[in-house]
Amino acid sequence: MLFNRDGRVFVAQRIDTPEDAWQMPQGGIDPGESPRDAAFRELREELGTAKAEFIAESARWLTYDWPEALAGGLWQGGFRGQRLKWFALRFTGDDRDINLETAHPEFRAWKWVAIDEPPGLIIAFKRAIYQEVVAEFRHLAEGPL
Repeated sequence: MLFNRDGRVFVAQRIDTPEDAWQMPQGGIDPGESPRDAAFRELREELGTAKAEFIAESARWLTYDWPEALAGGLWQGGFRGQRLKWFALRFTGDDRDINLETAHPEFRAWKWVAIDEPPGLIIAFKRAIYQEVVAEFRHLAEGPL
């Protein structure tokens, strides 16, 4: 969860879905990489910036399953969901430092939203995870960061 100075949260719209679904940055962990290092790498790969500082880490790993219709077609059916470790990061740059035109673009648009908005913007099968993340990190959005 990337926070700006005003306590708003970064969300982006995926390139590969026609739905009006927005999500927070996320990604896999490479072999030998720590979850925190992966979070910063994904930020660079997805948002084209490394301008962020660590604030907090979720107390536990969160999981979700993909809907049956989707699970069989992703990664040749080798995975059925995801297990995620969430981090709260403070964005230290300016909006112009965010560049979605990366080597492998994943998003077509982005915006800053109030902390309560991401669960209503994400696709339905990820909603419960987003509600948990918002509940855990809500206190970080109170007041300027």
